[in-house]
Amino acid sequence: MFAPLVLAMEKRDGYEARKLAFNISADERVAAYLLVPDGNGPFPAILALHDHGAHFTIGKEKVIRPLAGETEKLKDALEWTDKYYGGVFIGDELAKRGYVVFATDALYWGDRGRFEGAAYEAQQELGANLLQLGQSWAGVITWDDMRSAEFLQGLPEVSPEQIGCIGLSMGAHRTWNLCAATDIVKAGAAICWLGDTTTLMAEGNNQTRGQSAFSMIHPGLRNLLDYPHVAGIACPKPMLFFNGTEDALFPVPGVEASFDILQEVYESQGVADRLYTRLWPVPHEFNREMQQEAFAWLDAHLAP
Repeated sequence: MFAPLVLAMEKRDGYEARKLAFNISADERVAAYLLVPDGNGPFPAILALHDHGAHFTIGKEKVIRPLAGETEKLKDALEWTDKYYGGVFIGDELAKRGYVVFATDALYWGDRGRFEGAAYEAQQELGANLLQLGQSWAGVITWDDMRSAEFLQGLPEVSPEQIGCIGLSMGAHRTWNLCAATDIVKAGAAICWLGDTTTLMAEGNNQTRGQSAFSMIHPGLRNLLDYPHVAGIACPKPMLFFNGTEDALFPVPGVEASFDILQEVYESQGVADRLYTRLWPVPHEFNREMQQEAFAWLDAHLAP
C-alpha cells in the first residue's frame, strides 16, 4: 500500500537519518525523512509537522536536518530554524531523546512544490482548483497527515501505542486537526496556532486575506464548530498548547477564550490533568526554552 523505498541514509549522533519515498495516496508518491534511534526498538514516535511561514522551498527540512549533499536545502533550512526554532531542528532533537521521527512535505511545500516555482500568490490558485474538485487544501493536508500517521504506525521500529505529533504555526494547526481526526496519534503539542473565529476572522488577519488561509480553513466547519471545539475533539488525549503574548497573528483574548473552552471540555471528561496550556511572553516562534518544556511533556506522556 505505502511501498516505501529508502533513497539515502546517513549515521548521526545516536540515530540514523533516512530519506525515503512512499505512497501518501493512490495518486501521489512523496519524499520523507525518517529518523531512527540507535538500539533495539520498538521506540515511541513523533510526526514532526512543519509550519507555513509563506516559505515554500522547504517543508520537512524545517523540522529535520537535510541529508549530506542537499546543500541548498541545508542552507535554506539553517536560516529558517535560526529565525523561528532557536537554531534547532526539532525532529533531530527528538530523535536524540529516543523517538522515531517522521516528516514529509505538505502539498505545495518542498518536494511537493509548484512546478513553476514557489509563489505566495499562487496559493489561491491551488485552493480554488481543489474546491472545484470538491476538496479543500486544508482537507488534503489533514488527510495526508492521517496517512503519514498510518504509515508510521506500521513501521517495525515504532511502538504503535506511543505515537505523538508536534508543530509550530501551521504545524500546530495540523497537530490538533490530526489529533482530532485519528486515534493513531495519542498526544500532541501545538505551538502558536490557536484562537477563535471572533478574533481570527478579522480585517487584516491572515484568515481573511485569502492565499495562505486556504491551507487552514475547512469549508463549512464553522457552521458546527469553532477552532477550539475542533481541537477539543482530541480529548481525552494529552494535549499541549503554547501561544505567545507578542504574537500578532493570534490576539491574546482569542487564545485565552480558546484555552477556556478546552479546559471546559477536558474537565467535563474528568481528564483536566491531560491538558496543558501556556501563554509565553514571546512572538510567533518555538524557542529553545519552549522546546525543552514541550519535549519533557511529550516524554511524560509518550515515553514514561
